[in-house]
Amino acid sequence: MEPPAVPKRSARPQSVLFMCGQNVVRSVMAQALAKHLFGKSIYVASAGVIAGDADPFVIAVLDEIGLDVKKHRPQSVEDLEEYEGLSFDLAITLSPDAHHRALELTRTNALGVEYWPTSDPSREAGNREQRLDAYRAVRDELEQRIRARFRQP
Repeated sequence: MEPPAVPKRSARPQSVLFMCGQNVVRSVMAQALAKHLFGKSIYVASAGVIAGDADPFVIAVLDEIGLDVKKHRPQSVEDLEEYEGLSFDLAITLSPDAHHRALELTRTNALGVEYWPTSDPSREAGNREQRLDAYRAVRDELEQRIRARFRQP
């Protein structure tokens, strides 16, 4: 008798949680992009290690491509667990602190974890346009990675 097949990393999950430090920049972008690109075929949510405050640059760069996140309210992993539960197939972590938190969650949840190191554009210095360019670069990088990871085989 053969052992059961182990799902490949490239298997398309049914539910994905994007995680970053505060759920205000990277994970918000990733959630909005994944929902836009894959609609109802994948359940998508986002959370942070802690809940921060909304970032107007995220709203601006997503608005440029027709995505509205003005109603997004930052939430921590604990908030999400309390209101929705953590029954996700996959957590994609976008920052080191989120990755460590996701690995902790695997102790009590059947959760796959992928680490996508992503720069934090909120640390960019410069004028408004330079800062927006940093956010656009992260947005575009996330869009490419999401398209590649979740496209149908």
